[in-house]
Formats: sequence, structure tokens, C-alpha cells
Amino acid sequence: MSAPHVPVLLNEVVNALSPAPGQTVADGTFGAGGYTRAILATGASVIAFDRDPTVRRFAEGLAADRFRLVEGRFSEMDTVLGEASVDGLTLDIGVSSMQIDQAERGFSFMNDGPLDMRMSADGPTAADLVNTADPVELARILFVYGEERESRRIVRAIARRRAEQPFTRTLELAEFIEKALGGRRGAKIHPATRSFQGLRIAVNEELAELEAGLLAAEHVLKAGGRLAIVTFHSLEDRIVKGFLSVRAGRTPAGSRHAPPRAKGPAPSFDLLFNGAQGPTEAEVAANPRSRSAKLRAAVRTEAPVWREAA
Repeated sequence: MSAPHVPVLLNEVVNALSPAPGQTVADGTFGAGGYTRAILATGASVIAFDRDPTVRRFAEGLAADRFRLVEGRFSEMDTVLGEASVDGLTLDIGVSSMQIDQAERGFSFMNDGPLDMRMSADGPTAADLVNTADPVELARILFVYGEERESRRIVRAIARRRAEQPFTRTLELAEFIEKALGGRRGAKIHPATRSFQGLRIAVNEELAELEAGLLAAEHVLKAGGRLAIVTFHSLEDRIVKGFLSVRAGRTPAGSRHAPPRAKGPAPSFDLLFNGAQGPTEAEVAANPRSRSAKLRAAVRTEAPVWREAA
């Protein structure tokens, strides 16, 4: 089955991974299989992971002798694959456009559907969180994960409403948040955008999953193996940037006001390039959702795995 969407920064990710025949690459976020197909086209083998059970249909027709799909979280890669087992690893962090476009998944505030937002088929839904979470915790989720400055105002309104009638639908919640904030008033983005982001990240434990996935990547990559990670939000990019900077030995040198940090273990990664790569103007024009995408990449050194989380 052909992929319904072109993956973001595809050429940049493949160039960073530099896959070759005889190599094995882990695709930690299989999705519709866009990265996997491009990697398989180079002659390399792929072991893909995804916790969304609906993506299995996109594995149809892929090279059976060089491809395997594991239904599970990418944070569990080290358990499945073992130490120093792959030559490359890629992660595309966050919700996919495929999931957003499926109204029944409950990710979109533009299409009506059940207030779900789960990437997997189990666990609490967004409706469970909105209707039962302690207001202080719910406000924290919207503020920290959604970067919503009006989180307390929104949650106060939600708490009053849910006491009489629980929220069950995406458009219902989106329209309620819009009214609670006084309408759009020329806003560039929908008033519910940040709240929906915060709920989605909390429901799927995305930041904890990313942190655990980075630790797993350090375990499963062979010396010389390449890591390529695409993020779409500052929260995720900050985690990736911080992890790679520390693991590459780029700790602050200190100043007259602050002493230098103690030297840590030998660097387990070397950065492939400084900073992050973004999409070209042509890609943004063809796919506006790629606008905020950032790619960071690194190469695994021969140094042992760090035994303590950075």
C-alpha cells in the first residue's frame, strides 16, 4: 500500500542516516512508512516500531526479507533489539498528519470526532483527562505541554462546565475553549491549538517517551551508527538538543560567575552538524505542516553507554 503522506525532511533524514546495502536501520516511528520505504530503496534492511495498531496496513508489500514491523513503543527498542544492533535509527516525533486527518482518532480541533487522542489503543483518553483530572493538574498540563498562557482561565471554565455535562467530542471542546478565551479576535492560530497540543502530549506521555527513546538509541546503535530525529515543537526539540549536546561532551565551559561543570564520561555521540536543519522553501510550499520541523543528527562513538541519565 502506498503511503498517504510524504514524510517531512525525507531527503535530509536519508542523507543523515546514509544507509547502505547490508546495513540495518531502525525506524522508531513507522507511521505510514515513508522513511522506511526510502531506506529500503537504498538496499538496507529496516526494523520499524509503532504503537499505533492501525499502521500495519502500510506495511503491506514491503520487502519481507529486509523488513519487520514491531507493534510497540520506540522507547522499548533496546529491549527488542539488544545492544549495538543497528547501523542507523530515525525518529519522527509527535502526531502524524495521517492521525490528525482521521477525525475518529480525536486529534483534530477542526474535525468532529470522539475526544480520544490516543496513539495506541489503550489507556486513558483526552476525555478522561478533561473530565476527571484535578483542575490544578489540568492547568499545569495545558501550560507546560501546550505552552498555553491562559491555562488557568480555560480550566476554570472547563471545571464549571464538566460538573454539569462532560466533554465527549473534539469540536465541542474546541468551540468551548474558543468562547472561554473570548473568540479568535484576529488570532493567527485557532484558540484551542495549544490546549489540544498539551492534552495530546499528556495522554500519550510523549516527552517521557522521547527521553526514554533517546536512552534506548544510545544502547542500540553500533559505533559509527547514525541517529536522525525530526521534531515539530520547541518542547521536543529542546529535549533532543539537550541530550545530544551533553552526550557529545558540549557542556558549558563556565565563567567568572559560575564554575565549569565537572567533566563527564567520554562522549557517546558526535554531532553530524551544528544546530538543526529545517525544510526548504519548496518543501514548505508543498507541505505547510513541515514549516516548524527540525532535524538533529549525530553519530554513535565507540564510547560505552552512559550509565546515568543526562
